[in-house]
Amino acid sequence: MIKLGSHVSMAKPDYLVGSVNEALSYNANAMMIYTGAPQNSFRVPVEDLKIEEAIKLWLEKGYSMDDVIIHAPYIINLANTTKPEVFEMGKVVLRNELIRSSAIGAKYIVLHPGSSLKDSLENGIDKVVEGLNDVLKEGFDVIVCLETMAGKGSEIGYRFEHLAEIISRVDYSLGVCFDTCHTWDSGYDLNNFDQVLKEFDEIIGLDKLHVIHINDSKNKIGAKKDRHANIGEGNIGFDILSKVVHHPLLRGKTMILETPYIDGIPPYKAEIERLLNVHI
Repeated sequence: MIKLGSHVSMAKPDYLVGSVNEALSYNANAMMIYTGAPQNSFRVPVEDLKIEEAIKLWLEKGYSMDDVIIHAPYIINLANTTKPEVFEMGKVVLRNELIRSSAIGAKYIVLHPGSSLKDSLENGIDKVVEGLNDVLKEGFDVIVCLETMAGKGSEIGYRFEHLAEIISRVDYSLGVCFDTCHTWDSGYDLNNFDQVLKEFDEIIGLDKLHVIHINDSKNKIGAKKDRHANIGEGNIGFDILSKVVHHPLLRGKTMILETPYIDGIPPYKAEIERLLNVHI
């Protein structure tokens, strides 16, 4: 079964129940949420999120909580070597998100590896490893999935080797979120998707791939800009993205759309329908 959904909102008064209803309105069997605003650490108490009611509604549809994905806030930067307070704050925020993800019943949380700023890539990776080991030693039942990045500025994770090194040096289980826009923008040619997937498997391992972000790109390959486009409206194109969605080696992986709203309206129901109605 193809597991395909989208990012959905979570806002008062319905909170997670509203998220589930939004996902169901798109005929999605997967969804991704932030547990609060991605730009800050303010969070409503988990007791207010209507978790039990939401889980009941989701499971009644025959769907799995494994396909409810949490995205960590953008303010976390475990690669920051120059400002200890930012590094320490990142650990606190990540720890809190892991606690909230566990309370929601999610299995995976997607995390941007971070940016080394003016320091070297190697020192940034060292700091990410340190931060993840510090946080994950508490024994959470949620798997952190490092996201493939576009390579803007000093981002870590725009090469599979970056993620493989972090995974090999962290003492706890990690996964990966493969973003089609990011990998395209970082220079991986998705026209040869079988080869890209083979390279991923050889360097990281497909067993580590748990989440896939399905996004078109406004940029040419290798632009390192990270600008999402709607499905079939960008430089990756519908044919490649539909091949990703229907690829036999990715069957059972949770896939999430993060495409832009069109004239203020979410496009996800139409995009999901179009992607699922392809016969490969």
